[in-house]
Amino acid sequence: MLVEHVTQSDDLRGGMNNVNSKRGRSGALLLCALVLLAGCANQSGNRAPVTDLNSGSTAVARTYVIKPGDTLNKIARANGVDEAAILRLNKLVNPNRLIVGQTLRLSEGTEAAAAAPRPTTMSKPETRPLDAAASNSQVSETTTPAADAGLISWGWPAKGKVIQGFTQTTKGIDIAGNAGDAIEAAANGKVMYAGNGVRGLGNLIIVNHDNGFITAYAHNRTLLVKAGQEVKKGAKIAEMGQTDAASVRLHFEVRRQGTPVDPLQYLPSR
Repeated sequence: MLVEHVTQSDDLRGGMNNVNSKRGRSGALLLCALVLLAGCANQSGNRAPVTDLNSGSTAVARTYVIKPGDTLNKIARANGVDEAAILRLNKLVNPNRLIVGQTLRLSEGTEAAAAAPRPTTMSKPETRPLDAAASNSQVSETTTPAADAGLISWGWPAKGKVIQGFTQTTKGIDIAGNAGDAIEAAANGKVMYAGNGVRGLGNLIIVNHDNGFITAYAHNRTLLVKAGQEVKKGAKIAEMGQTDAASVRLHFEVRRQGTPVDPLQYLPSR
């Protein structure tokens, strides 16, 4: 889910190869990196518009369809509804157990008038509960290495289990863990960005590597590096957290010449 969030563009191509070129281009490249990293945030953090089926009748309930990245607090604030009211209207017991595609009632109204739940047509990774840690899901880490995996010496950025696999929608993998767990640089490189200016990814770090690779590390609790800083493979660059996420996790992406690739095809077996 690397960022296509700022301009909702998924085109990382072109800017990443010139990161280490003339100093005068550094500002433009950083902007490029942020623009290019917005897609995953869009997939995991954007809220769907409220579906208001009133059509002039005050008896019709307002509804909202849960999207990836939503939390009860976010939904309540975005729609001006009290969290307790949402829990009561939908008979929810665990506010952290939201299901992507589930339709929530946001106002009073008859059951017949309320919008029927929409059939879920999303891909399998998106239909999982947002609280992935509680779902006990685990993704197989066995995969065929990419042909160019040996161009860089790679290492795992975190020690937890993979709970979200790579697709063209997720654009990366999610690794579970505990708050404060070490997040390490996956390879030698230079920090392009360290901050929380990209909605949906929380505290984010982007690192540029040789041979046209970049990596991104999202949802961190604490950032331990700054833009422009050189880092070595295995160096602690952040602490795991859940900023803009439903549970504690690291969202990790690898891009090759601007194209999202499956990190599991590059990371070593463990």
